[in-house]
Formats: sequence, structure tokens, C-alpha cells
Amino acid sequence: MPRLDESKIAVMAAVKQVARAPTKLDYLVDRSLRYFTYGVAGLSIAIVVVILYTVFRDAWPSISQDGLSLMTKSNWDPNQGHFGLQPAIVGTLVSSLLALLVATVLGLAIAIVLTQDFLPQQLAVILKNIVDLLAAIPSVVYGLWGLSAITPLLRPLAEFLNARLGWIPIFSTPLGVGGLAPAALVLAIMILPTIAAISRDALAAVHPRIKEAALGLGATRWETILGVIIPTASGGIIGAMILGFGRALGETMALAMLMGNRNDLSWSIFAPGNTLAALIANNYKEAGRDMIPRLIYAALILLLITLLVNIVGTLVLQRTARKLGGARKQ
Repeated sequence: MPRLDESKIAVMAAVKQVARAPTKLDYLVDRSLRYFTYGVAGLSIAIVVVILYTVFRDAWPSISQDGLSLMTKSNWDPNQGHFGLQPAIVGTLVSSLLALLVATVLGLAIAIVLTQDFLPQQLAVILKNIVDLLAAIPSVVYGLWGLSAITPLLRPLAEFLNARLGWIPIFSTPLGVGGLAPAALVLAIMILPTIAAISRDALAAVHPRIKEAALGLGATRWETILGVIIPTASGGIIGAMILGFGRALGETMALAMLMGNRNDLSWSIFAPGNTLAALIANNYKEAGRDMIPRLIYAALILLLITLLVNIVGTLVLQRTARKLGGARKQ
């Protein structure tokens, strides 16, 4: 009778182990793990609810006294008892939108290079890791880099545009210590890994037959990418943009260092401004009894905006995943 080698014996033992009927201990472990996952999911929901309740409770004195007028006033002068969040709200949205525009262009370009065989495999892996490493850099380091490199680099350009095209509102202010443009550029680099990674996955998920069919019909490489692959993966790309936008809205330290922290409204991209997160970070430590509810009110507004953006992004990603899953089955 031929002898079985050790590898075959191990395989047979593993098959026998898997094929056996589950014991009471197996049922207990399975049930315990299931309840544990339910508990973790419920705990996550409970934490969000508790955070919302706590912030809303602490902001209630300002909500009941100021109402919605706090979001429409532009003057922030605690010494005179004036509190207005409009410049911070506008600065938060504008800086995040500008950063999103720059990061989307760069992130989509990186995703195309990584998924459409423009680089050798080794170089593609190196580029992917470099982009992913950008997410590991602390926010304060980005802020220092923006102060020492980006702001001095943009200042001559701002002065040139202000001298030649100062009659145009977006160039009407020269760049000082801080401004919207350097803050938006640094913020774009900070959200670049999120947009690049999700866009890369969306492009890679497009079925190869779609690309082959377009090429077979006579389309060029770039016609296939721009006219077929990107529209097919548009849901995932839009989801990446929304999640990147949500990430940009909550950024604090870098913008507090780069925006200039001035509560003014200006059309110029070089003018100093403020954001909700920077306003809270810069004022909460020295805040008096009248200012604290207003700052928490600002935190509640920022929290609701961020939650809404992330919920929309998650829904878009789920819808895209269902569409791509249906396309694969077909």
C-alpha cells in the first residue's frame, strides 16, 4: 500500500476538521462574535449621538439667544459683545472647495497614471506609496511647510497680479502673512491621498472588456480614458471628491497657521480669512462665559456640515459599488 506524504496527510486532516459538524463551543464562539460586532456597531452609533447631544446642549444658550442670526453676522469682537460666524463659514467652504478643485485634478491624474499602465509596475508601486505617505504627515508640519515654503513662493506672484490686475476682485489684495491661496494649496495636498486612493480603486474596478471594446472600435488611448473609463467610474470619483471635501472641512491646525485668522469677507484669493475650526482653536482657551456657547455653536455647524458631506459621500460610494457589481455579473 503506497504511503501518503506529510502534505497530503495534513490536507486530509484539514478537510476532515472543516467537514465535521460544529460543536456547542463553535456555536458559542460564533454567537459571541456576532453579538460583539453588533455591540461595536451600536457603540459607534451611540458615540455619534452622544457627541451631537453634548455639543447641541452646550450650544443651546447661544442657539436660544442668537438663533440663526449668528450665521449671518460678520463682526466678531468678543470685547464689544459682537459675535458673527459668517466670515468663518464662508472661509471654511471656500478654502475647502478650492482645495477640492486642485486635489481632484492632481488625484485623478495620479489615479490614471497608476491604473492605465503609464508606468512600469515598480515605479507605480513607489508612486502609490509616496502618495499614501502624504496622509501620515502631521497637520502642524503641513502648516510649518506652508509658512516657510508656499507663502513666500506665492507672495511675488500675488504682488505681480495685484499690480497688473488689481482691478479684478480676486487679485485685489497682495499676500501678507497668511491668505486663502496658500491655505487652499496646502489643504489640497492634505486631502490628495484620499481622492487619489478612492479614484484609483474606482478606475481599477472598471471591467477590462469595456476598455477593450472602446479600443476595438477605434478609439485612441486617451479617448478611451476620458470618454469611457472615467465616465464609467464617475460615481466612485464623485464619492472620492465628497469624502475629500469632508476631510478638508474639518482641518484645523494647518489652516489656523496659514489663513491669517482675520474675520473679514473678501473676494481676493490672497486676502486673509478664517475658518470655523481655526476660530474655535484660536479662541477657546481664552474664551469667556459669553464666548464659549458661540464657539460651541460654531462647532455644531461644522459638525453638521461634515456629517452631511460624509453621509452623501458614503451613499454615492455604495451606489457605485452596486452598479459595478451588477456590471461584473453581466
